[in-house]
Amino acid sequence: MSSLVVREDHGGVATLTLNRPDKLNALSKDVFEVLDEHLDAIARAHRTVGLVVLRGAGGNFSAGYDMDEVLDYVKARAKPHYHSEVIEKLANLPQPVVSAVEGHCSTGALELALAADLIVASESARFSDSYARWGLTPIWGLSLRLPHRVGTAKASEMMMTCRSYSGTEAHAMHLANLCFPDDRFDQELAALCAEILANSWYANEVNKRALVVSDGLALNDAHALEIFKNEGLAPDAAERVARFLARRKTAG
Repeated sequence: MSSLVVREDHGGVATLTLNRPDKLNALSKDVFEVLDEHLDAIARAHRTVGLVVLRGAGGNFSAGYDMDEVLDYVKARAKPHYHSEVIEKLANLPQPVVSAVEGHCSTGALELALAADLIVASESARFSDSYARWGLTPIWGLSLRLPHRVGTAKASEMMMTCRSYSGTEAHAMHLANLCFPDDRFDQELAALCAEILANSWYANEVNKRALVVSDGLALNDAHALEIFKNEGLAPDAAERVARFLARRKTAG
């Protein structure tokens, strides 16, 4: 498989690294094709992969779509929805997904990052939507996912001004769930992954599906869905409760 996106598995985490550091990990059709293959493989591996991390090589997430290919993409339209389909595939992985953002996360890269369940940022990260600067418009879900995270007013500001926002600012506006100091980013990211993986992988997957399916439903409808379509206890629930009771008994 091409090295444009590198997959590394460790301790239940599958890390996908966008790997074009010489071009600030700019996205391209070839990058999406390799990412597509990785996502298919990871979706089938939910027994051995409990968490997915998406990041970029060389201290940058991604500067966005490769401008050298933009006109070709606009003109070709061979399969106009392909990139959207890949991003939806990322969003719909059974496992939780974390976008780990350092450096640039601009425009198309922001659309990609927004498909994750959690976004974590380094303090010096730079988030922006500059589609309007180039006369382009979002077609990969940004106009839906961005206001869902930050609210319509802030999304309007980002989209219409094309301003850049730091990781600290992204955290303050709820674009990023967490913001870590630059010099501790990898350590804090590893700690977050360990915290998530320590919980039941089955429960994490069920919770993710519940959040996706209930999104946009009225409270009563969502409650009914939770009650009558509940997927039941995790296979490791009894073991986890027993361990907790044993620890409490020992501590007492």
